[in-house]
Amino acid sequence: MRAAILPVTPLQQNCSLIWCTATNKAAIIDPGGDLDKLKAAIAKAGVDLEKILITHGHIDHCGEAGVLAKELGLPIEGPHEDDRFWIARLDEDGQRYGINGSVFEPDRWLADGDTVTVGDLTLDVVHCPGHTPGHVVFIHRPSKFAIVGDVLFQGSIGRTDFPMGNHQDLLDSITQKLWPYGNDITFIPGHGPTSTFGHERQTNQFVSDAALS
Repeated sequence: MRAAILPVTPLQQNCSLIWCTATNKAAIIDPGGDLDKLKAAIAKAGVDLEKILITHGHIDHCGEAGVLAKELGLPIEGPHEDDRFWIARLDEDGQRYGINGSVFEPDRWLADGDTVTVGDLTLDVVHCPGHTPGHVVFIHRPSKFAIVGDVLFQGSIGRTDFPMGNHQDLLDSITQKLWPYGNDITFIPGHGPTSTFGHERQTNQFVSDAALS
């Protein structure tokens, strides 16, 4: 498995391109905008894009997912259906934030315990509500690698002051659903630099073991 981080939109959201080195099949995760940049990166990587994966319904993560899916004839998988509320308002949010937003219907809503495939790779789907009610995280156990969207950041956690956010749900998602995967999981967050679950358990001001003790 290989991965590349492609920051998009004025919010510098970490869109990710992941691919299976055995098959060259790829998925793009959270293509929120800047589609010309993303298509150029896909072409440069020389991979065969087979699907779009979405962690949650906020515009910087999925504003142009539907447009890209139509242009390239790709299915969209994710997020959890509890984020239908957010996807339904992408047009409205686009006008508010000055980012292109287009409402779409995923080909497959995801639930906790599901898996998604990319070539020969199989990733766990972990439903992690709190930042949004339908947020999901993708974890590839063999690579000890995760794409966590806006659940967890280096040194911080996702905002919970948006509609339908819940701070305690977010803390529970991180500590009860992510930490059991192990300290050696490296993750790409929705914004900012990568980190590991172990580093955040030691240092994160919100969800470190010390902060929660």
